[in-house]
Amino acid sequence: MNTKLFIAGRYLFAKKSHNVINVISAISAAGMAIGTAALILILSVYNGFDRIIENNLSDLSPDLLVRRSDRAKFTPDSSALDLLRSKEGISDIAPVLEERVFISYGDKQGIALAKGVEAGFEQNSPLASHIIRGEFSLRFGELQQACVGAGLAYELGINPDFLEKIQLWYPRSGSRIPLTSPTSAMNSVKLIPEGIFSISTDADDQLLIVPMEAMQQLLGTDGISSIEIRLSGPLSKSLVREVEAAFGNDFELLDRYRQDETIYKMMRYEKLSIFLILIFVVIIIAFNIFGSLSMLIIEKADDMDTIRAMGAKEKDIRGIFLFEGWMISLLGLLAGLLVGVGLTLMQAKFGIVKMPGSFLVSAYPVELQWLDVLWTGLGVAAIGFLIALLASRNNK
Repeated sequence: MNTKLFIAGRYLFAKKSHNVINVISAISAAGMAIGTAALILILSVYNGFDRIIENNLSDLSPDLLVRRSDRAKFTPDSSALDLLRSKEGISDIAPVLEERVFISYGDKQGIALAKGVEAGFEQNSPLASHIIRGEFSLRFGELQQACVGAGLAYELGINPDFLEKIQLWYPRSGSRIPLTSPTSAMNSVKLIPEGIFSISTDADDQLLIVPMEAMQQLLGTDGISSIEIRLSGPLSKSLVREVEAAFGNDFELLDRYRQDETIYKMMRYEKLSIFLILIFVVIIIAFNIFGSLSMLIIEKADDMDTIRAMGAKEKDIRGIFLFEGWMISLLGLLAGLLVGVGLTLMQAKFGIVKMPGSFLVSAYPVELQWLDVLWTGLGVAAIGFLIALLASRNNK
């Protein structure tokens, strides 16, 4: 048996002559437990909100996006499209024509990102689940319709219940816009607002879904800007290579992360910042262990003299108090992990803490990721060890 560990365990669990040291040690362990549980809970809540954002982004962004490297419009190669349609694992292929256009509704105007899609897009796109008013329909017989983001609809006062049409404007290619009559040099189309969707702040404030033929008429082109690919299973490297080979070097293939790289990076950096802030709080709490060990060293000065007389070296004595302090932090760590994981699982199952106001979810969303538990455990254990090492160095 390790003598230093045995003596440290006796000091930790046996009754001490001064109850104040017992109290300080208990407070130190409780502080570490609260800090650890807070790390697990807050990171899990952050994961829950992240998951909601990612799910919304996945409904808006396809699994793969094919576009020209120079972002120019193009006419898709029929053989490449046939290859995509024949591949297992691909559930839907949607040619898309996107462009920023001028939009007017009644006496209000603005700028919108118009997205032209082919027939059948409504049936295959997950956007239908985000309609908050009206229907997700872009065609009614010969009538062309549009679906508008909630923020854009609010800004322009667009209401699917009214007969007022949305009018889109775009400059004709190669024409000059006269100051006296700018609309004379612009193409325009009128669409009936049929539905309003809400999916994310960026999309809600600018996105407009319209039929492909209306968008091509507006831009005066038969081309498209990209091809959206949705998968029925996980993305494989072999599929990526085949799609890249089918379209050639002039095209680029973007997965979901590269399509919204800024958002995903921001989410990762925010989570890292939260983790570092909470770890700093744990460091402050851990200094209670320093005070507890310092008082214990003073109390056990006579015992240490006896141990020295028996032949113990100074490094052995420092090791006793190092183990003592680390055991306090590990006890707090273990209790905190149990409490944090337990409360997170209870919130996930029962939704105990409710969200205030009206949101997509009624209770705070949580998602327990075991990698968070691992990093929390390693971080708190390392902090406890360093604080105990610092305190044991003061033993003389």
